[in-house]
Amino acid sequence: MVKERSPDRRRELGDFVRALREKLKPSELGLPAGSRRRTPGLRREEMAQLCGLSVTWYTWLEQGRDMSLSAAALARLATALRLGRAERAYLFELADRRDPGHGGVDTDVVPPAVLASVELIAAPAYVLDRSWTARSWNVHAEQLFSGWLDAPDDRNLLRFIFLAPPARSLICDYDERARRVVAEFRADVSAHLDDPAIRLLVEDLGRQSALFRRFWHEHWVMGREGGERTFRHPERGFLRYEQVTFALAGRQDLKLTMLTPAAG
Repeated sequence: MVKERSPDRRRELGDFVRALREKLKPSELGLPAGSRRRTPGLRREEMAQLCGLSVTWYTWLEQGRDMSLSAAALARLATALRLGRAERAYLFELADRRDPGHGGVDTDVVPPAVLASVELIAAPAYVLDRSWTARSWNVHAEQLFSGWLDAPDDRNLLRFIFLAPPARSLICDYDERARRVVAEFRADVSAHLDDPAIRLLVEDLGRQSALFRRFWHEHWVMGREGGERTFRHPERGFLRYEQVTFALAGRQDLKLTMLTPAAG
């Protein structure tokens, strides 16, 4: 079922596309500039041809009409308009479509600046990727999360919480926190539930942990929010932090989490 978009969103989408079309120079795309052009930039007919779309479809799009927009057609349009990352995301957001090219960035590479900045944070800090596997962390985080960040291979946060025995004794109010984590994870990967790696992770956790399986089937969704986090560390005793999480600019697949000591 196609999601109905509001007239305001359709109008904004049409205006956005038209403004970008008018900024394109025919010469940059190998088209003759001509002397009879009455409008700036490309003509609608030229843009439709570049996108492999009908002129009628493209015209209706700019007019803000209520029409069916496929993700594939939008992707071709984004390419023809030479959209940057933010512009492309805005296009798909206005159209209420999932970008088939989302995540095209190399998710195996963590920017060196991120690696360096995490080391400089004077509190437990770590970076999670799309599957909530730790990709970078500092010594403070490694000392706090014994059994997770000092593991020899698998550093997935969900596997640690639901499969590693130390997690139950480390995390205060374990059942409540574990349930919230599953709800936050579901919300975070909502656009990637068809990703084979995500599906495999969820299926594997469901087989190995009855608690994860129960929480996952609750279909509870919750944004990854900050707030108080408490731990019972085997060496340092009771610890209380305030958690803050940021999505990294230009890399929505990576999230930086910091745990600052709570006051009082």
